Amino acid sequence: MSAFAFAFHAHRDEWVAREEIAESLIPLIGGLYRDHGVVTSIHGHRLINLSATGVIEMHDRARELGHDELTLAQSGVVLAALREIRPGPASIDIARLAASLREAGDGVDAVRHVRAELARVPTASPLRASADVVLYGFGRIGRLLARILISQAGSGHGLRLRAIVVRRGSDNDLSKRASLLARDSVHGPFAGSVTVDHEADVLIANGTRIQVIYADDPAIIDYTAYGIDDAIVVDNTGRWRDQAGLAQHLSSTGVSRVLLTAPGKAPVKNIVHGINDDAITQDDRILSAASCTTNAITPVLAAIDEAYGVARGHVETVHSFTNDQNLTDNFHRGDRRGRSAVLNMVITETGAAEAVAKALPQLAGRLTGSSIRVPTPDVSLAILHLTLERPAARDEVNDYLRRVSLHSQLRQQIDYVESPEVVSSDFVGSHRAGIVDGLATIADGVNLVLYVWYDNEFGYSCQVVRVLERMAGTHAVVVPARAEVRLGSAAAV
Repeated sequence: MSAFAFAFHAHRDEWVAREEIAESLIPLIGGLYRDHGVVTSIHGHRLINLSATGVIEMHDRARELGHDELTLAQSGVVLAALREIRPGPASIDIARLAASLREAGDGVDAVRHVRAELARVPTASPLRASADVVLYGFGRIGRLLARILISQAGSGHGLRLRAIVVRRGSDNDLSKRASLLARDSVHGPFAGSVTVDHEADVLIANGTRIQVIYADDPAIIDYTAYGIDDAIVVDNTGRWRDQAGLAQHLSSTGVSRVLLTAPGKAPVKNIVHGINDDAITQDDRILSAASCTTNAITPVLAAIDEAYGVARGHVETVHSFTNDQNLTDNFHRGDRRGRSAVLNMVITETGAAEAVAKALPQLAGRLTGSSIRVPTPDVSLAILHLTLERPAARDEVNDYLRRVSLHSQLRQQIDYVESPEVVSSDFVGSHRAGIVDGLATIADGVNLVLYVWYDNEFGYSCQVVRVLERMAGTHAVVVPARAEVRLGSAAAV
């Protein structure tokens, strides 16, 4: 056998062996999720519902991001230990548990070690608290929220999607709604099956029964008639952004709280998960999840402000077109938005800079903002031109933000990439609120320019679900909880 043939077969054999191990991990991952509500991840990237190839990719990605190598076999040891321990609902980073197991040395009992690491997690497998969720409106964000909630349904506890409320659009409205959920031109096909019960006005998606309620008035629906009570209504319509308008939902029987998926007007709290979600109280009946842009830039600004101080800045967003623009030139009450969205770049306004101050009060009055709508259907780019209080070097800033994205309390919000070939479509489906493009960073003393990509549909929807979990009190314990990178002086971390 020639050297080339030997190398070919060796690489192929290695891949097949890795596939076999990855396939053996999938039942462990799925069983922990379905039976115990345990969400496993590798440095914040979920393993639920991945194929064998996807599991391998997550392990390789850990090494590419600068982590210690995590082998499939090491993950298997941790997963097997978790299966024996049978922990209660938790979000568990198996990469970190594997690292602590390695540090403990050879001969350590894996089950005993992992049990000690999970000391904060109940071992009696209690059921998580549940909360009924109703989606009022079923457009771009509404359907993505439905996909996420269905994918996280697990054993039926936690957030439970119970209904959507829409206006009837046609005689075959139900079939069209099902088709739009099942097929998406940007995000691809729904992972599973969607069927329709026409007699009951119900969609059934991967075993989740979703009542379709046709209504024009948010204040007159009796949700309890459908077995829904104490529900959180997520208003995706954007029709009402003030407290009085959104309060109409609270007049319907069976509703306890309301979450708006758009910037809310005072006194409605605008919540950016990871930044000010600790401001949510049981007394808050109406909340806003702010905007996609605000969610993308606020975590990055928070990290930079704590490390270097932000004296002032300008936010320019290059934003994909949205449904409120015209496809072809026609009358529009908004300036310039009447011109064709698919043929033009359109200068428009953004309230994101001002909205940041609602989550980060210390930046009030320090930021300005503007926006350009461009002919792409999804994924946007925020360019942050910042004047710092303390000088920064490019490599130092990038290293800090990379480690923040991996190890800090903002690791669910911030991602980091260094590649000379990435473009906007590469970030479709990102679970993070924003992704820092390290190769585009410019630093010159106190002047800093950062480029932050964000999936303005899916990434934002993930943030909305995180706020929902906080409102409902259904978010699982995160293990390990320790933040290895503190926000503060970049040089010190």
